[in-house]
Amino acid sequence: MAVTTPLVVASSQLRCHNFRRTRHWALTLSWEKQQLKRAQKCGGDENPWKPVKIVMRVVDHHPRDGDVSYGLHKDLVSLPKPLSISDIVAASDDHAKVRISYKGIPGSYSEDAALKAYPNCETVSCNDFEEAFKAVEIWWADKVILPIENTSGGSIHRNYDLLLRHRLHIVGEVQLATNLALLALPGVRTEYLKRVLSHSQAFELSDDFLTKLGVARENVDDTAGAAQIIASNGLYDAGAIASVRAAEIYGLNVLAERIQDDSEIISRYLVLARDPIIPKADKPFKTSIVFTLDEGPGVLFKALAVFALRDINLNKIESRPQRNRPLRVVDDSNTGTAKYFDYLFYIDFDASMTEPRAQTALGHLQVCSLTSYFMI
Repeated sequence: MAVTTPLVVASSQLRCHNFRRTRHWALTLSWEKQQLKRAQKCGGDENPWKPVKIVMRVVDHHPRDGDVSYGLHKDLVSLPKPLSISDIVAASDDHAKVRISYKGIPGSYSEDAALKAYPNCETVSCNDFEEAFKAVEIWWADKVILPIENTSGGSIHRNYDLLLRHRLHIVGEVQLATNLALLALPGVRTEYLKRVLSHSQAFELSDDFLTKLGVARENVDDTAGAAQIIASNGLYDAGAIASVRAAEIYGLNVLAERIQDDSEIISRYLVLARDPIIPKADKPFKTSIVFTLDEGPGVLFKALAVFALRDINLNKIESRPQRNRPLRVVDDSNTGTAKYFDYLFYIDFDASMTEPRAQTALGHLQVCSLTSYFMI
């Protein structure tokens, strides 16, 4: 997996991400000189690229393949010895044993994604996403894995917000097929079930199956947690919706597989680390940026056009209201004020920051749109 400069993010067959809080990144002197030259060319009221204030952030990443194997459960009770330079170098190797933090307990889908990306990894179980991020920030884990979207439910907006709140770089991407299974204690048949335990999203994805089953639904924090509750408490009247691997870990039987309403659900996960990776020329990369725009006609079109002009493919656009400044007030006349949402725009495009066309596009965006960049 590889990462680009502090201004880029990526996705499948790509690598790298890093978000900073609302801090502006300092640009290099050479970049500033290029901006000055472009700004002079962009001057004048007739300029179609009239300045648009933007705050942006970027990253690169690369998807992973691998067999699913078992991970080890860790907690955050004590701090380990900080990793050495040799540890960091080794951790960049595809076959090295790295520590990956995730939200949930062993058998969760996030752990499955971590083991797909790094078959020999040691997994670090965390209670929530904040704790999973913190595990990397305090050097308890090398990387954190984070679900960001799936083909059925779409984007996980809460996790987009977390990318901006933590100072980690996106260094990889994993795509995992989700197989929802109905689990129960050995000897229990489907008709014996009176209730089913699982995460609320698992219920949403398997609504048709559960409606026909006619059982009560009980929400828990994690799909694997549902399997653990049934196994540890000997609940013979309850089933769990979780992964097949969770059944193996907690000694449950699989009563039915692929019970999701959509026949195929693919979930996309991001892998983040403390340090960025350097993209290689022999592999395709995706870059992700985050920015905000001043209000005005055509400003988003102008921002996106800098990529189209250089034949750079955009493969995802996401918008999120700014949490620290949700509304802007405008007063351009004597009639009063107008309020509108202030949005952050997330964009993924197929190019590495090592490519001149990507650098030129972001330079164009920076100069002609008064863009300020942030890393994802």
